[in-house]
Order: sequence, then C-alpha cells, then structure tokens
Amino acid sequence: MQPTDFPGRRSPHSTRGLILLTALSLAVTACNSLRAPPYQPPSRPSGPSAPGPGSAQPGPGQPQPPTPSRPAPRQFRLGPAATALVAQAHKQSQGGQQELAAATLERAMRIEPDNPLLWIELGQVRLNEANAAQADSMGRKALALATGDPQAQASAWHLIAESLRARGRNQEGAEAEQRANALMPR
Repeated sequence: MQPTDFPGRRSPHSTRGLILLTALSLAVTACNSLRAPPYQPPSRPSGPSAPGPGSAQPGPGQPQPPTPSRPAPRQFRLGPAATALVAQAHKQSQGGQQELAAATLERAMRIEPDNPLLWIELGQVRLNEANAAQADSMGRKALALATGDPQAQASAWHLIAESLRARGRNQEGAEAEQRANALMPR
C-alpha cells in the first residue's frame, strides 16, 4: 500500500501542486493590483479663459478655427492602391470594357470597402452598362457612407439623379439633382 492511499494524507506531489497553485494565485492577484487606472481626460475649467502661452489668436482676415459645436466637414480621399485601381478602371471603361472596369473597382472596394467614392465610381460603370437600378443602389450606398462629406454626398445624389432619369423617373431625378446642388458650395 502506498502512503497516498490513506484517507486524509497528502502525497508530496499534491503538496507541491497546492503550493504552485497558491503561488500562481498570488501572482495573478499582484498583477491585477498593478494595472493602471483607466484614462481620464483632464478637466477643463468652465467659462472664458485667457489664451495660454504659445497659442496665437487668428488676426483679422485670417480663417477662424472650427467651433466645437460645428466640426469641420469630412472629406473622403482614395488611398494610393485604390487610386491606381480607379485610374485603371477609367481606362478600361473608356475602352468599352465595362465588366472589366467593374471587376477592377470591386478589387479597390476590397481595399477600402467604406469609401463612398469607390461606390460612386462603380455606380457610374453600372450606369454605363445600362444597369440604372444597380447604379441607383450604388449611389444610395455611397450616400449612406458619405456622412459628413458634402462633396461626396453631392456626387452620390448626382449618380442617383442620373440613374432615375435613365429609368424615366424624371421628376424624382430632378429632385435628386436639386439635393445634389444644395450640397455644393457656391
């Protein structure tokens, strides 16, 4: 009979395991107590304050910084890879290869799926293919993604207007065109 076979008696192996388990538990507890507190942004005093050193106030005729209540408008841009693919798609489209141009733009969309400019480009190719319903859908997707960018929103509305007119829905096309024009700066 082994010494570990007696009830209530521990073997040297189980004692070592208990010690290791206790040490591990203490180490985890110590690590948790060393965590930094969550970041709290510094509080700003309320009310007007004098500009601090090194901060320049814009003079007369200089542009004013955007106010906190009205953020600067967003402007979507294409990255280098997407720009190259769009240029390639334009050449393909001009050469009458609409399906190839669409495939190239879809490659660009895998790189930047949330860029409304690519959806507008693909919508234009679909319109060139005489697929106005799909062009309309692409324009509406672009419009949903173009939040905060009036120029991209206007381009999306122009695409939607063209697709509506291509389907004989001239009144709706005119309304979409008005929406596009209202977004463009004068």
